[in-house]
Amino acid sequence: MSYEELWRRSVDEPELFWAEQARLIHWETPPQRILDESRPPFRRWFVGGTTNLCYNAIDRHLDERGDQLALVAVSTETDTTREISYRDLHREVNTFAAVLVELGVGRGDRVVIYMPNIAEAVFAMLACARIGAIHSVVFGGFAAHNLALRIDDAEPALLICADAGMRGGKVIPYKPLIDAALRETKAPPKHVLIVDRGLDPTMDRLAGRDVDYDDLRRRHDDANVPVVWLESNEPSYLLYTSGTTGKPKGVQRDVGGYAVALALSMTTIFDLHPGQTILCTSDVGWAVGHSYNVYGPLIGGCTAILYEGLPTAPDPGIWWRLCEKYRVRTMFSSPTAIRVLKKQDVAWLSRSDLSALKYIFCAGEPLDQTTYAWLSTGTGKIVVDNYWQTETGWPAVSLMPGLDLKAVRPGSPGFPTFGFRMRVIDEATGDEKEPGEKGVLVIEPPLPPGCLSTIWRDDDRYVRSYFGHFKELLYSSLDWAVQDADGYLFILGRTDDVINVAGHRLGTREIEESVATLGAVAEVAVVGIGDELKGQLPAVFATLKQGVTDDPRDVAQAMERRVVELLGGVARPGCVYVVAALPKTRSGKLLRRAIQALMEGLDPGDLSTLDDPASLEEIRKAIARGPQCGQARRPAT
Repeated sequence: MSYEELWRRSVDEPELFWAEQARLIHWETPPQRILDESRPPFRRWFVGGTTNLCYNAIDRHLDERGDQLALVAVSTETDTTREISYRDLHREVNTFAAVLVELGVGRGDRVVIYMPNIAEAVFAMLACARIGAIHSVVFGGFAAHNLALRIDDAEPALLICADAGMRGGKVIPYKPLIDAALRETKAPPKHVLIVDRGLDPTMDRLAGRDVDYDDLRRRHDDANVPVVWLESNEPSYLLYTSGTTGKPKGVQRDVGGYAVALALSMTTIFDLHPGQTILCTSDVGWAVGHSYNVYGPLIGGCTAILYEGLPTAPDPGIWWRLCEKYRVRTMFSSPTAIRVLKKQDVAWLSRSDLSALKYIFCAGEPLDQTTYAWLSTGTGKIVVDNYWQTETGWPAVSLMPGLDLKAVRPGSPGFPTFGFRMRVIDEATGDEKEPGEKGVLVIEPPLPPGCLSTIWRDDDRYVRSYFGHFKELLYSSLDWAVQDADGYLFILGRTDDVINVAGHRLGTREIEESVATLGAVAEVAVVGIGDELKGQLPAVFATLKQGVTDDPRDVAQAMERRVVELLGGVARPGCVYVVAALPKTRSGKLLRRAIQALMEGLDPGDLSTLDDPASLEEIRKAIARGPQCGQARRPAT
């Protein structure tokens, strides 16, 4: 059956469609009702059915593939590799679950996990799922204050951490951040369970509160912890994402709907089948890490590679060597990471045997055409953009290569996936836009399985944040989009990343992609700056590729010309800065808001996820020095 036929069934006959997909996972008790949408915009999937994410990820595979690799944890920071079979994983997760039970954790309790990309982070997540606890993974190294906010919201029974993480050979102690957060929080957990990697010999321990995992692990080495069967709509985990207020939003995921959506996505979107291998370069602290480092591959009976380290260390060929060694079929990364590799010698792409690799997926931000072309040409592989959000939990827009691969149109992630009925509408009137016209991307409820069910303990905020933007009850993605005449969607960036130049609304991505077409440019970030005459003007910040020796002023002027050439005079940058580095989070996202704040003379705000503090200082110096093209402008008053 074609994509079009299946997608149409998924939105027109959702109960029939998802009843069929429910067979992809194990149910201890079959669902009594497929969909309950009696209280819109809330909906409940597979009502009355009981299941368990850990059982679907591990136990049900033991007879058929117990000796197959389930997880390969590679750290180029510590120069270690752990190859873990499904049988080994079952033993490790049962041991971890027994430790949790000894520490008083049970069904419905929250557990905050603050760890790097190491095997124990996966054990901890699956152990929580096994006993019905709700995990909340917080990106390792997050600032103490932001960690405290999440602890206060989740009110965990336990916090699990590593002594330290590493990045670029530098040890990043975690325990001092934990201690500072717990001094600030109003809801500290009774215990902190520490996985000691031996990276921080000066680590302090608080008697009575801090517990060493290895000490407890030895007592439960042969544990067999029973699976707790959960009703499909009970919470499986919380994952915090930024909101428009200072308080983070705890995206709440269910159990049954999430498992079914991931099982379906593994074959239809990622074209991965039992026994095949995926290298997903995300961190377990992000939505992609939850879905495609951990739960998705294991539910699908695949092998998942978990990577701790930089894409360029010990050299820019490390990811490709992993693809060769483990016969990776599907790789999943971010455009930012690929642009980092793009700065290196293209010969690294051909030094490893990539014959098993079929697809390279990119998500997290729009995939620009120059990066797509570099990766596609250099590897000879199918490069697949896909679009989703923390809230959706799995790709909402894809080319569906596992089912009915659509022709790639660089810049477009493709078509809505199953259950996502999407429209592009006018932000003011709610009217549907014509093909080629820019509007806000919205989803008609009910949201399909796998999407968030609510915001933790705040149903009102859920409705307000996602369904309160239009008269009609629609989920707003808060992303600008264009849909062409053939149905391809193009994501143009956040609705709050828009520059209004003399009444003309310009997406920052449109300008960034124009600048990126210049061969000398490596990366680019565009922000809006105040202008007394036109309201706002684009400010361009760009880094150049290694080996470029042209005068930065000439390159900056070429950037300006290219923007005018491709977008017209209304998009002409007010200033162009050539800099040595752009500030990014440790997950690789550009901190455009921090750049904009510095341009406007404001506090750049929360920098807890900043990867390299020197990059922000580079922006400060560039602003003080002045642009290579255009004029530094005072903020509008």
